[in-house]
Amino acid sequence: MIRHLVLFKLNEGVERDDPRVVAGAAAFFALGDRIEELRFWECGWNVSDRPIAHDFAINSAVDDLDALKRYVEHPDHQAAAAMWREFATWVIADYEF
Repeated sequence: MIRHLVLFKLNEGVERDDPRVVAGAAAFFALGDRIEELRFWECGWNVSDRPIAHDFAINSAVDDLDALKRYVEHPDHQAAAAMWREFATWVIADYEF
């Protein structure tokens, strides 16, 4: 199995209630039911007030690197990621477990 972790940081001046952010979060929340390669899917907003914390996180799992590639290339994933490019930066870690 491959764990796929993503941490998003909203750009300076962008707030969670920005309509673009609301729509972007909704797009990611919906992916768990739309992409068959996903074996585990959760995402949510950070609750920590620490300055180093990111704002939004995705924690997911797929069977293998081929499934990860299919997930990343899936049109629904591509559409959601494109939304976030407008207002956030992110870091990714993929590891076997």
